[in-house]
Amino acid sequence: MTPFQVLGLAPSGEVSDDDVRAAWRRLAAATHPDRADGGDPAAFAAAAAAYTALRTASGRLEVLAGQREPARGVNEPVPGRKGLSWRLLIRLLAAVAAGALSVVVIGWQPASLGVITGALTWAIVTGRRDLAGWRRE
Repeated sequence: MTPFQVLGLAPSGEVSDDDVRAAWRRLAAATHPDRADGGDPAAFAAAAAAYTALRTASGRLEVLAGQREPARGVNEPVPGRKGLSWRLLIRLLAAVAAGALSVVVIGWQPASLGVITGALTWAIVTGRRDLAGWRRE
């Protein structure tokens, strides 16, 4: 079931933010778990996920194009990833190149060590999702 179907909207690019918000509020009021009759928690969760996917114009376009991936946590490994990714390898090579260039230009000074440390920190911080998938088995 698509997010458009969950909210009861026609799947088109002409749906506005107000249409999505109104459909969400209508469905949330009918299915909220805090209602006196207990509501429908599963339907409420599905409606909340659909609203999250459709609340922006870019989100609606992604859903229409079928490119929406489920959200993943920062430290959650990428499925099927066993070794270093190419993206992470390129980041590490860029960090090493920046460090080597700083040593060539200014020599072994405290500033060059700062550049090397900063470049490696950048590679690790920007590649933490790739690092999360790199585990020994």
